[in-house]
Amino acid sequence: MSNGLNIKKEGALDFVSLGALVHRIDPGHIPFRKATHCDIHVSGGEFNCAANLSDAFRLNTGVVSAMVNYPIGELVQERVRAMGVKPFYKWFEHDGVRGPNLAAVYSDRGHGVRAPVVFYNRSNEAAALLKPGDFNWDEIFRGGVRWFHSGGIFAALSETTAEVIVEAMKAAKAAGAVTSFDLNFREKLWKISGGESRAVETVARIVENVDVLVGNEEDLQKGLGIPGQDVTKTSKLDPTAFFGMIDQVIKKHPHVKIVATTLREVHTTNRHSWGAVAWVDGETYVSPTAELDVLDRVGGGDGFASGFFYGLLTGESPEESLKLGWAHGALLTTFPGDTTMASVEQVRAFAKGGSARIQR
Repeated sequence: MSNGLNIKKEGALDFVSLGALVHRIDPGHIPFRKATHCDIHVSGGEFNCAANLSDAFRLNTGVVSAMVNYPIGELVQERVRAMGVKPFYKWFEHDGVRGPNLAAVYSDRGHGVRAPVVFYNRSNEAAALLKPGDFNWDEIFRGGVRWFHSGGIFAALSETTAEVIVEAMKAAKAAGAVTSFDLNFREKLWKISGGESRAVETVARIVENVDVLVGNEEDLQKGLGIPGQDVTKTSKLDPTAFFGMIDQVIKKHPHVKIVATTLREVHTTNRHSWGAVAWVDGETYVSPTAELDVLDRVGGGDGFASGFFYGLLTGESPEESLKLGWAHGALLTTFPGDTTMASVEQVRAFAKGGSARIQR
């Protein structure tokens, strides 16, 4: 079974991601307006994949990002080191008052019938200041890089961040890397940087350089501007709507070889049905479905992408790669925070049909 990718056998870095590093302020089950104390998680849609691939899957990974010389920067750097990710930072000095800052994401987890809530303070964010020319890609990729990844959250931050992604993708391609992009469409972010029309125009220029796309029906509709059915009308676990849009995706972007996403039916905040699907070089694959007891849903999609990429990077079949992504994403919802606390052994055991009830 071909995956259509030509993945290099070796390189100093198996995987490099480009994106904003953020810190998530999490009061757990307490609504933010009643919170008296919080946990701090270090995150970033793009960073999470590099962290998961390093920590759970033991690959050599790097992250390219903005870093600010102040205590929150030190906290974030410590967590990047703890996850074993090699940093490539563009440094900024904090003025002691206004920034530039590392973005804060505020979230409470909700419970039962009460949905989780996520909002941001991305004011004067260092990562939004990143522009082409800020990184020496030849140097970053010098020892060889096998896979390069970025995403729609970083693309939405400013006029210049999408240009950095295009520059990086071209350099990664020239270095022989496979490229991936997680559409991760965030309405709130695009709203303040040009709305849906700018999103479609911007993402289209990025996707010209992409081999592997991650995104659900809504991401494909709003990020790629591809019409689809009303996604609220069918079961969230029914892959036909997603597969029905693939023809249009490939027509618009014929060089894309893989499109994959998670399927999630939310029954209550803590009870989800969970699946995943992939279109790989003309073939379609569907995971089993698991019933999840969710502790913290944030990062589950990045958990899926990480496991899926790991399978492809290590020569697993598309079907097995999808299962590894599905299993890791499922496990990730059982941990607090956005990044993994699983081991590759746990992921493989669950992918084989582990301990949760699976409906086949």
